[in-house]
Amino acid sequence: MSGAAELKPLVKSLNSASTDEEIITILNTLKQQAKITEAILRESKAGLAVGKLRQHASKPVAELAKEIVRKWKTEVEREKQAAGGGAKGAANGKPPGPKAAKKAASAQSASSAATPTTPVTPTASASGSKLNETRSAKSDGIKIEYTGDKTRDKCAELIYDALVFDSGAPELILTRAKEIEKTVLNDNGGTTAAYKAKIRSLYVNLKDKNNPGLRESVVSGDLAVSKFCRMSSKEMASEERKAADAKIAQENLFKTLGAEDVEAETDAFQCGRCKQRKCRYRQAQTRSADEPMTTFVTCTVCNNRWKFS
Repeated sequence: MSGAAELKPLVKSLNSASTDEEIITILNTLKQQAKITEAILRESKAGLAVGKLRQHASKPVAELAKEIVRKWKTEVEREKQAAGGGAKGAANGKPPGPKAAKKAASAQSASSAATPTTPVTPTASASGSKLNETRSAKSDGIKIEYTGDKTRDKCAELIYDALVFDSGAPELILTRAKEIEKTVLNDNGGTTAAYKAKIRSLYVNLKDKNNPGLRESVVSGDLAVSKFCRMSSKEMASEERKAADAKIAQENLFKTLGAEDVEAETDAFQCGRCKQRKCRYRQAQTRSADEPMTTFVTCTVCNNRWKFS
C-alpha cells in the first residue's frame, strides 16, 4: 500500500475504533506498509492519528504507536537523505558516468564488507527525536515576517518552534502559529505584558516532550485555536502530569489531619491489596454540611489507602 488514498480509510477506521483490539489490529496493518513518505503521511494524516495514540491509556496500544512513529520517522529521514544525494548529482547537469558509478559501487561493497551485517534497530533518540529536537523555523528555512512588528513576528516564530518538534508539515504549522499569535494578540489588546506572558505559557506547554498529544491536537485542528489560546497551564498538561497532580492532591488530602486528630484502629475494614484487617481510619467533612462524612482508611500492614462516603 503506497498511496495516501489507500491510507485514508485506515486512518478513518483508526479514529473511530472503540476497542483496544480494533486499534491494535489497524496499527499492525499500518505498521506493515511497505512505502511511507512524508507526502503520504501529510496527505493522509496518518502521522497525526497514530501519534495521538502514544498517550493512550492502554500500554500495548501506546507502545505499538510509539514503535510505528519511530519507524516512520526513520523512513522519512532516509527519503530526505536520498533526495539530498540525488540533488547533488543533478547539480552537475548530468548523471554520474560509468567510472564514477563503478567506483561508488566498489566503495559501498567495501563498506558493507567491513561493517557487521547484524541489523540495528534505530532508536527514537538516535533518529527521529534527535533530529526534531534541533528543528526550528530557522532550520526549516522559514522566515516569519508577516506583521511588520518584530515582537509579534518573534512570538509567532516561538510558537512555530514549539509545534514543529514532532511534525513534518511546516506549511500547516506556520498557519497554526500565525493563527495562535493573532488570537493571543486580540485576547490581550495588543503586545502587552499579558500577551507576552500568554505566548510564553503556550510555548512552554507545547514544547514539553512528554505532551505530544497537545501539539498534535493543535496542528491537526482537533483542538480549536480559539479554545487552546484560552486554556490554563493545568488544562494543557499531559495526561501523565494530570494523573501525577491528582495523586499528589490525594496524598495531601490524607495528610490534612491536625496534631489533635487521632486515627482509630479497627478490624472493620479489609485492605484490598494485602487482605489484612489491621487498619486505622478517620472521618472528615470534605463536602457540604448536608452530605455524609468521608471515611479515610489506612492499612497498617502495607500502607494502602482508600476512602469512601
